[in-house]
Amino acid sequence: MKYAKIITWLGLLAMSAGLLNGFINGDFFIDGAALFENPWGVMSLIDLYVGFVLFSLWIVYRESSKISIFIWVLAMMILGFFTACIYILIALYTSDGDWDYIFHGKKGKIS
Repeated sequence: MKYAKIITWLGLLAMSAGLLNGFINGDFFIDGAALFENPWGVMSLIDLYVGFVLFSLWIVYRESSKISIFIWVLAMMILGFFTACIYILIALYTSDGDWDYIFHGKKGKIS
């Protein structure tokens, strides 16, 4: 559990630094346009959003409130794996060391 928290905190810090750098030094529309002109840029976006959707499926499975699901999935689509890091940290810190809770939420253990 300790290593999962460390890795997730490092991911959140890296995502925070990257987002800050992008907002401070980048131009979303100019840089985004350049990304769409490059076939590997397009492929990277496809790969990224497939990951967002797959992670969101886990959120949909794990959460019980439709409002909570909507907010988390929307945040996932806008902020990406920055949101995932926060979501996982919350799961880790509220799990009381129970990996089943981390993966399944209030749905409990799978038999």
